[in-house]
Order: sequence, then C-alpha cells, then structure tokens
Amino acid sequence: MLLLVLGLVWFVVRYQRGQLQQQQQLAQMQEAAQQQALAAALVAQEDERQRIAAELHDGVGTILALAKLHLYGPGSQPSPEASALIDQAVAEVRRISRNLQPATLQQLGLAQALQALVQAVPTDNGPNVRLEQEGPLGRLIPTHELMVYRIAQELLTNGLLHAEAAHIVLHVATVPGLLTLTYSDNGQGFDLTALGELPPPGPHGQPVGMGLINLRSRVAVLGGQLHYHSEPGVGTRVEAVLPITLLPAGTPNPSFSLNS
Repeated sequence: MLLLVLGLVWFVVRYQRGQLQQQQQLAQMQEAAQQQALAAALVAQEDERQRIAAELHDGVGTILALAKLHLYGPGSQPSPEASALIDQAVAEVRRISRNLQPATLQQLGLAQALQALVQAVPTDNGPNVRLEQEGPLGRLIPTHELMVYRIAQELLTNGLLHAEAAHIVLHVATVPGLLTLTYSDNGQGFDLTALGELPPPGPHGQPVGMGLINLRSRVAVLGGQLHYHSEPGVGTRVEAVLPITLLPAGTPNPSFSLNS
C-alpha cells in the first residue's frame, strides 16, 4: 500500500510538472507569435511610410515646382504672395517627406538623425528641446537603428502635443549591447494609473497616433523595457531600455528597411 501511495504521488507530481511545462511552452509560443505579428505590422507601416514619402517628393513636389515655373513663364506677372505660398508648400512637403523617411539616419547614423530631429522643433513658440548623449553611439543594424529613431520620434511627438512643457530633454546612453533612451519634460504630467487602462499591444499593430500604445509596440518588438515616471503638475520621464546590435566598424551605410 505504501509503495502504491508513493507511486501515485510520484505520478501526480510528474503529471503536474508536465502540465506546467506545457503551459510555459504554450505561453512562450504565443508570445513569439505576437512578437512576429507586431514586427510584421511595423514592417508594413515602414513600407507605407517609404511609399508615401516617395510620392510626396516625386509627385507633389514635382507638381509644385512645375507650378512655380508656369507662374514665372514668359509674359506672366506672378504674384509675390502666390510664389511665397508655393515655396511654403514645397518646404512643407520636404519636411513631411524627411519625417517619413529620414535620409539623415541612413547617411549619417542615429546620433546625427536624433540631433536633426531635435533641431527641427521650432524655437520661437515651442519648448526648448535638448539632446544629451552619454557614451559613443556607433552605427546599429538597420532594424535597430530605425526602431530606436521611431521610438525617439514618438516620445518627442507625444511630448510636443500633450506635455505643455517649457523644457524637453532626450538622453541617450549606451553600453555594449544596450541602449537607454530617456525622455523627460517639466510639463503638466499625468496620472500613471491611466496607463493600466490601456490595452497591451495587439497582434495586428496599432494605428499611428495612439501614442503610448504605438510606443509599447515598438519597444516590445525590440525585446526592450519601458518605464514611466509621472504625476500631474510635476512632469514626465519615460525610459526605454533597448537591446541593440552594433555594425562592425567600416561597414557601408545600410539599407533602411525592416525587411533587410
């Protein structure tokens, strides 16, 4: 009887361990599938960004340039106001195209692209935005470089739209294999309990503009961690800790596509 009882106990324990292992494996498979779906959604998003940027530059930009040529055609008396409006439209198309497909990122790397992103913020009626860098920042593999840039872009956009801050700082710190991107402002802040009401990143991605959810998705695809520190009236600090892979020194400029 004792041997029978011991045998039953051993069987139950082994069965429970097997069930637990199966549950863990299933959870890992589900998490991997979700990461793949998120990555696929972001690939599609980047491809769409590139398509729109090309159409803006080659289509709308060319039409505006031709319109200005006709405006100054033989025998015409162009209006200075019309010319100024066309120049303004051309500049706006170029700005949007650069944001959608940042050429600086591919040509000069993440550090210069982040600096250009900060310098693009108007200084006359907006907050003072500063970029701080701690440690050398070499070229990353295209996927990581583009995703880190998009995370910084999302953080800065959210801050400019919602923080009502006078000062914003983007801080980049690197150690081998890890990059920490920290956003901080002295704005109105928000109640952290509201973050718990947001759904987790969905398997089909989220539309652009759903700031915090979009941010979570990008950090999750890189396998990173996202930490929020904020309270009403005090300001906000968001820290993204991201695993990264550096390119070997002397590698030619990479092609910026998440598919690469």
